[in-house]
Amino acid sequence: MMSTAIRYAQLHSLSNYSFLKGASYPHELVAQAHQLGYNAIAITDECSVAGVVKAYGLAKTLSIKLLVGTELTLQDGTRLVLLASNRKCYGALSSLITLARSRCKKGEYALELSDLTSPALGDCVALWMPPRHLEANALVQLKALKRCFAQQLRIGVPYYLDGQDALRLQQLQSWSKKLSLRLCALPEILMHQHARKPVLDLVTAIAANTPLQQLGHALHANAQWYLRKLDSLAKYYPAECLEETQRITDACHFCLSQLRYEYPKETVPSGYTPTSYLRELTEQGIAARWPNGVSQAVRDQIERELELIASMRFEPYFLTVYDIVHYAKANHILCQGRGSAANSAVCYCLGITQVDPSRMNLLFERFISKERQETPDIDVDFEHERREEVIQYIYHKYGHHRAALAASVVTYQARSAIRDVGKALGLSLDQVDRLAKSYQWWDGKHLHFDQADLGHMNAQSAMLHLLKKYVSELIGFPRHLSQHVGGFVIAATDLRVLVPIENAAMENRYIIQWDKDDLETLGLIKIDVLALGMLSAIRKALTLISAYEGRLWHITDVPKEDPKVYQMLQKADAVGVFQVESRAQMSMLPRLKPANFYDLVIEIAIVRPGPIQGDMVHPYLSRRQGKQAIDYPSAAVKKVLARTLGVPIFQEQVMQLAMVAAGFTAGEADQLRRSMAAWKRRGGLEQYEQKLMQGMVQRGYDAGFAQ
Repeated sequence: MMSTAIRYAQLHSLSNYSFLKGASYPHELVAQAHQLGYNAIAITDECSVAGVVKAYGLAKTLSIKLLVGTELTLQDGTRLVLLASNRKCYGALSSLITLARSRCKKGEYALELSDLTSPALGDCVALWMPPRHLEANALVQLKALKRCFAQQLRIGVPYYLDGQDALRLQQLQSWSKKLSLRLCALPEILMHQHARKPVLDLVTAIAANTPLQQLGHALHANAQWYLRKLDSLAKYYPAECLEETQRITDACHFCLSQLRYEYPKETVPSGYTPTSYLRELTEQGIAARWPNGVSQAVRDQIERELELIASMRFEPYFLTVYDIVHYAKANHILCQGRGSAANSAVCYCLGITQVDPSRMNLLFERFISKERQETPDIDVDFEHERREEVIQYIYHKYGHHRAALAASVVTYQARSAIRDVGKALGLSLDQVDRLAKSYQWWDGKHLHFDQADLGHMNAQSAMLHLLKKYVSELIGFPRHLSQHVGGFVIAATDLRVLVPIENAAMENRYIIQWDKDDLETLGLIKIDVLALGMLSAIRKALTLISAYEGRLWHITDVPKEDPKVYQMLQKADAVGVFQVESRAQMSMLPRLKPANFYDLVIEIAIVRPGPIQGDMVHPYLSRRQGKQAIDYPSAAVKKVLARTLGVPIFQEQVMQLAMVAAGFTAGEADQLRRSMAAWKRRGGLEQYEQKLMQGMVQRGYDAGFAQ
């Protein structure tokens, strides 16, 4: 009965995104806090907000309040937790983390007490984390923090179960009265359950680069660093300390949903709106792409796209990508948009992609869907030898405070986990290397090694059993932040008040603390500036041809359909030819015998796991060779499948079939496509099966065909 009266919020929690310090995922902390009846939980990774978005979705689902904050250690040893009470405070906190990280190499940070005197930090709730031994210098720390935060400062009360907790509480109560500062329950949480203690010890050893048996007092002395039941907390803390956590929670009104992204405004010239400028550039592109006039079908497609882009206010995104591509082309840097953006006629008009909508059957909803309510994703490849020029152009145009790369979270895979765990268990480098090389596979629960490769090591030994157990737990754990291959986040004003920026390992590169999945969760935009070696090869080939011919050759001068190219490919003479040089592709080329560009598109698409496992390859080849009759159940289906001889090969065709044969809207069809792409990973196709079946039967299609 006692627990129902306790109102408590956990205000200090380090997840495993405090790399090699926390032993639980952010979502595990949230789920456990909810199960224990906490009113709120704060994710306070050290000088970071890298893990908080991972907790955000589940917290929203479970209706448990999520507080955003960070733990900091100053240069003089002072430790504190800062919590964002409002949007302004969060921006100040994000900027402070950026400042701390900017002073050091990747993975480190530095802060002085003077850095906390900014008025913008005044609304943050500050929780002082007292050292274990409360000597005179601890009181000096506390007084200094009070000058910075005044009544926003609280004295955190930890518990260590070291026999000194009662004496420590008495001393803190004395200082509380002396300085008129309230006490707050502040257990330091590093894992959601005490069963994670071995993992906590393991990551401690990995971080220290020291075997477990040599760590001594560097290891956590007990397993108390986990989320406890409310009744248990009531035994350790006075009621007013627990109640203070709720008062702090009530004073914190910031939520990640308050973050709003704004596109850069420099891409729109004076006298234009984003809509009018995108329209003008598109019309210029139409005139350049179709000098003899554009067909009505393509014009209708462009108008439909512009209308949808305007309704979703995506014009600045297109203009930002156009600006980057325009810079590259003006400086003779080859570039090429790819992916779902190739379904856009507007992208073709802007010169971002090279897929002519008059030659291809495009489905714009693969790129942008009103029902999906997600930002588009335009991937642009640049010559790998000159991409750095494009990156530096972005930094120069927008500044390092407004442009940074998205992070890529490097997680433990089997071999990297084997190496780190092996060293932490005290194995020699030779043994660790042998183990990593003898690893065969992991079924999600158990590691399997090849005994023949283990040498004198016994596959049944207690040490190897322990290693397997630890490795299985560590696989998937975040190891560190790296930089995304090219996903830029560019803000209208100061990116630092949106998300912290830190130095990447590479010189003159800067990354934010969120990865691409976090950006998608929060609706933030990234622009992919990618590198492609083949574009550099093409550039060099064009330079050689130009020197030989005595005139300047551009990529647009290359003939569209040269019969000699297809004669070469039909003989599988494809060594060094981009996309068709693999063994699988070279074995398919003589069978499919591509005679035009669309045949090559099919060639590349059909040699993939989906079409192969879906038994689409042999029917297509038989129909292409005239050995099998082609039958369409309706004219509408024929229109979708005619170019692939009645065999659905492309995702766009699946979408179109769902629309014309089962009555799906374009947005619903795209959701079906996305579920298909993720099906092997998490299922989710069942919800569409009944709608597909009913829709087809209602429109007169045979039930067998529908199935």
